[in-house]
Amino acid sequence: MTQPLLLMAAGGTGGHMFPAQALAEAMLRRGWRVRLSTDARGARYTGGFPHTTEIVEVPSATFSRGGALAKIAAGPRIMAGVARMAMQMRRDPPAAVVGFGGYPSIPALGAATLLKLPRMIHEQNGILGRVNTLFAPRVDCVACGTWPTELPEGVEGIHTGNPVRGAVLERAGAGYITPGDYPMSILVIGGSQGARILSDIVPSAIAAQPVEVLRHLRVSHQAREEDLDRVAGFYAQHGIDADVQPFFKDVPRRMSEAQLVISRAGASSVADISVIGRPSILIPYAAATGDHQTANARGLVEAGAAIRVPESRLDADALAEQISAVMTNPDGAAQMARAALSVGAPDATERLAALVEDLATKENR
Repeated sequence: MTQPLLLMAAGGTGGHMFPAQALAEAMLRRGWRVRLSTDARGARYTGGFPHTTEIVEVPSATFSRGGALAKIAAGPRIMAGVARMAMQMRRDPPAAVVGFGGYPSIPALGAATLLKLPRMIHEQNGILGRVNTLFAPRVDCVACGTWPTELPEGVEGIHTGNPVRGAVLERAGAGYITPGDYPMSILVIGGSQGARILSDIVPSAIAAQPVEVLRHLRVSHQAREEDLDRVAGFYAQHGIDADVQPFFKDVPRRMSEAQLVISRAGASSVADISVIGRPSILIPYAAATGDHQTANARGLVEAGAAIRVPESRLDADALAEQISAVMTNPDGAAQMARAALSVGAPDATERLAALVEDLATKENR
């Protein structure tokens, strides 16, 4: 019997690529072939995908970036990508097509729509991105990572949760060591490539912690390339043991060892925090489309697992108080860790995989 083919399409950020990686791992275990359609930017995030995943780079574009010439060129570039994917799908028809958002997913979803192939989207955030908004009325199923998710009128969603990578699942519910008189750590992550405002504010807030906290503390801080020297230098000047890198390949390990996570509220970060179960301070990205990061943070905040700090109110003094509230309160920190686990969805990948198989089966009935 020929192995069914799953075609996934995802944009070039960790928020789109990590759930795709998790689904790839699950579908390969179920005996499927898996192909990922992305662009050059997305291809940078494929190092963690199973080696049997076929990676194809397909041209795409967006009308929302660049100057007038770039916008004029976007249409033909997208059409070329759709045509290429349509020819590929005719040669090797996928049993199901799943889009994870981002403009690089347009060619695969566009071709699947034209060929009337079984197709669905997975939206990680509480508010649909532009591409998923476009395709939501045109697919067979909309899977939602955050619940509730705001959907276009007439579109119904299915709550699956956000899939997390196998490396995160391996540390799901890892025992939490409360802050105390022994080595402790804080993990600072600003999305898949760091965040400038976190590099500007967080080091000063950490340096303001009581001596009894600082003498036991190690910081893992994810920062942009251009901020690395500045951030590492600040920590060194204040005698704080810190590992500053542009991208941590071992975030699950660092998160499981942390007493506190300071993070943007990207969907993948929120999912990792809730599955592993750690207290967090979440700083939603103010410019996120539809303020979707605030929606992403809602579940952890309402459960008492996270402290949300709006970017407009973020300063070193206020953040220092919030950090201290966790790092000097072992009982409260432990309660936050338990609360985070209460909203996690460690079975999200299996739920999504079951939807994919159901979609393919319905098509063949």
